[in-house]
Amino acid sequence: MVKDSGKGGLGRGLGALIGAGAPQPRLGAGAADVVIGGGKKPANTPNPAPGAKKTKAPGLLNNTPTEKASNATTVDEFGATYQELPIGTIVPNEKQPRQVFDEEQLAELIHSIKEFGVMQPIVVRPNSTKDGYEIIMGERRWRAASKAGLKRIPAIIRHTPDGDMLRDALLENIHRAQLNPLEEAAAYQQLLEEFGVTQAELADKIGRSRPLITNMIRLLQLPVTVQRKVAAGVLSAGHARALLGLKAGAEAQEALANRVVAEGLSVRATEEAVTLANRGDQPHKKTREKAPTPEFFVRAADKLADGLDTKVTVTAGKKKGKIVVEFAGQEDFERIMNILQHGEE
Repeated sequence: MVKDSGKGGLGRGLGALIGAGAPQPRLGAGAADVVIGGGKKPANTPNPAPGAKKTKAPGLLNNTPTEKASNATTVDEFGATYQELPIGTIVPNEKQPRQVFDEEQLAELIHSIKEFGVMQPIVVRPNSTKDGYEIIMGERRWRAASKAGLKRIPAIIRHTPDGDMLRDALLENIHRAQLNPLEEAAAYQQLLEEFGVTQAELADKIGRSRPLITNMIRLLQLPVTVQRKVAAGVLSAGHARALLGLKAGAEAQEALANRVVAEGLSVRATEEAVTLANRGDQPHKKTREKAPTPEFFVRAADKLADGLDTKVTVTAGKKKGKIVVEFAGQEDFERIMNILQHGEE
C-alpha cells in the first residue's frame, strides 16, 4: 500500500485560530492542567465563581454533570471564550472537508484521552439554527472524547461567519495532515466555487502554492474508481498525477491503476508506462538500450517526487549521475527551493 506522508507546513498556532493581533491566549499548559487534572493552576487563571463546577481529571468526569457550560474565560479582545461544554450540545461542521476518519488512529486517540484528557481545546461557534454549538476545528477530538465517555470537552467559542467555516476546517486538517489527497482536492475546489476566487488568490489565502493547488484539483479529473483507490491510500498522489498524463482516456487510466496496484509499480515505473502507452505505435528512432536504473535510485526518485510534489528523475552513469527536478514556473521553483532549504512550503 502506497501512502503519502505529507507535511503540514502552515504553522497556524492556537493564537492564529482565535484572531490575529490578539494577545496570546492563556491556554497552553493551563488548558492541559484544566482538562488532565493534577497539574498546577496557572497564575493567571481566575478563581471559579461560587458554586461553579470544579474541573476534575477525565477519570473523574463520569459523575453526572449539569448541562450548563462551566464558567467562561475570555481569551482575546475579539470575544472568543474558553469553556468546558457538554459534549451533547455540540454538532459537527456540515462543511467539514474530511470524510474519512481512520478507525485505528481514532482508537489511539480515545485511549490517550482516557489516560490524559483532551490536550487541546476544540474550536466551536454558536449554532445559528438551534441551541448548542457547531464545530469549526477538532471534530476528531470531539468524536474520540465522546467515545471515551467524557461528558464535557474544553472548547474555544468563536463567532465565525458561514463563509469562513470551510476554510478554517480545511486549514486545520491540512495542518494536521489528516486529509487524503482527494478530500483535499475537493475542498480546494469547493473553496474556489464558494469564494469565487482564482487559484492564485486561494493559494495566498491559505498559505499554499498555486501549482500545488492546481495539481491537487487535477486529481478530480480521474475516473471515480481511480479516485477511490487514491482516497483509500492504495495509490499515492504521485501515482495519480502520473495517470493523469495517460492520453487514452478513462478506461486506460483504470486499467493502468489496477496494474499499478497488482504489480506494486513505483511512481517512476508508472510514469514510464504512461510514456510508452502514449507513444503507442508511432514510429520512433531506434536508440541504444539504456541499462536499467538501479532500484535504489528508483526508490530515491519516488521519495523525492513525493516530498517535492513534482516529477523527479534520477539517472546513474558509470562514474557519475544526475538528479532532474521539474518545476512549472518561477513560483513553483521557489516553492521547491523553500522545501529543500527549510523543509517546508
